[in-house]
Amino acid sequence: MFIVLIRAIILYFIVVFIMRIMGKRQIGQLQPFELVIALMISELASMPMQNTSIPLLHGIIPIITLLVLQVLLSTLQLKSEASRTIFCGKPSILIEKGKINIKELKNNRLNLNDLLEELRLKDYYNLEDIEYAILETGGQISIIPKSEVEPVTREDLNIQTSQHILPVTLILDGKINNNNLKLINKDMSWLNNQLKKKNIKSADQVFLALLDSKGKLVYQLKKEGK
Repeated sequence: MFIVLIRAIILYFIVVFIMRIMGKRQIGQLQPFELVIALMISELASMPMQNTSIPLLHGIIPIITLLVLQVLLSTLQLKSEASRTIFCGKPSILIEKGKINIKELKNNRLNLNDLLEELRLKDYYNLEDIEYAILETGGQISIIPKSEVEPVTREDLNIQTSQHILPVTLILDGKINNNNLKLINKDMSWLNNQLKKKNIKSADQVFLALLDSKGKLVYQLKKEGK
């Protein structure tokens, strides 16, 4: 009994330490590959905890292997947008300009009642009030409301507003996304001019640059503090 207790304590601290290294995501925010690794770690930890005939190292070594795999995959996704698409998929637009995309609902196996429930939980009761509803890769639904019904009550104050757009990533870790440039009807010369205005000599200096929902170029340099 004492041996089981000691093994349980050791495995507990090992799993807590490893999950801490993996990051601060909540269970509902885990990407599919992260959820698989978390489930496998819990299973590997329970086996030597319950069965004292299994050497402790036979549980610890696979757990550490999964940790290394998770760190490598996370680093690869940070460096490559293509790998992130492979492992995590792409966000799906469920509602566009107030109209439900039935095809995307079917592709994501999401029924209409579930979608409407998610909208109500976010305090949106009318589809006409929603410009975009996006199913993120982690399973959450993000909502971009129509400008006139945003909480600031611009409509009541008779303030003219332009409609928000979907944010688009243009540069990730120094690599330019040409497909997204075409998506917003821009070219390399436009992007280079935008960088010059910010006194940025090359895209290699940029960690992240995106066109936000208001059409403004937002960026962060690789150099710390910029």
